Amino acid sequence: MKKILALCLFLTLSCANKSPLVIAHRQAPAYLPEHTLESATLAHGMNPDYLEIDVVMTRDNHLVILHDIHLDTVTNVAKKYSTRKRSDGRYYAIDFTLKEIKKLRVHERSSLKTGKQRYAKRFPKGNSHFQVPSLEEFIELLQGLNTVRKKDIGLYIEYKSPAFHRRNKKDIEKLVLNKLKSYGYNDQNDKVFLQCFDDKSLKRVKYQLKSKLKLVQLIGENSWGESKTDYDKLKTAEGLKEISKYAVGIGPWIHHVLDHKSGGDTGFIKLAHQNNLVVHPYTARADDLPKWASNFDHLLSALEKVGIDGVFTDFPDLARKKY
Repeated sequence: MKKILALCLFLTLSCANKSPLVIAHRQAPAYLPEHTLESATLAHGMNPDYLEIDVVMTRDNHLVILHDIHLDTVTNVAKKYSTRKRSDGRYYAIDFTLKEIKKLRVHERSSLKTGKQRYAKRFPKGNSHFQVPSLEEFIELLQGLNTVRKKDIGLYIEYKSPAFHRRNKKDIEKLVLNKLKSYGYNDQNDKVFLQCFDDKSLKRVKYQLKSKLKLVQLIGENSWGESKTDYDKLKTAEGLKEISKYAVGIGPWIHHVLDHKSGGDTGFIKLAHQNNLVVHPYTARADDLPKWASNFDHLLSALEKVGIDGVFTDFPDLARKKY
């Protein structure tokens, strides 16, 4: 019976849309600073299927929208709170209260060494005034825009570094689930995906915390140090079979599904589909193309050809035109 239910869910997720899902990665960072309410508003107007966010915890147990556990690559924290860095020289969101974080100005993602923007042609660093949103602010904006625009754009949420939070005596998994539940996200039929790089954490969410939400296992490279998860093992047939027991899908790196030299099919998606897993690779960027891709449309066509079920992209408007 469990296998039948899993197959039905897989067919629902993979066939409900003939074209791949468009997942607005960090909203619309190609045009406005990532993870800001302004970027979310712009992305919503581009009509993706989902808005993707990352969340971390503050010292006073709030959830804020940040891609990293650090504040220094996307805010002016080093100027505002120069004495608050840890011994490694980094500024951690978990060391600040929500009120303190709200005093920061968000800017385009920049290099710690040079201070220069990672993508030079994106929104000019230091222009305008942006803040770090709380999870509540983000969800209320999303649901409000869905209401007035008569849309059903979903929420795709990654909770960051659960092991780090646990070492700092913070239970980010439980807090995220409780907060989502308070806004009506509590069932596999709700338009929300919950993803993480840590397989043990996802299993805890599934089995110990009894979540019914659709879970997605993110897959990276072991060298990245995202978690203690063995991603090489997860990419095998045995690993994908294990993932299918607790998750409905995987979020692999684009180069896991398209050969980084030729853009050819690696066969990974076929293997995932054989295990009833939907595949949402990351991240398609028009200003950071693989060497083999002549343009953004070429990249999107190659992804569609190998059978992706959705794609994370910094350019949801361009992906929406394609899909």
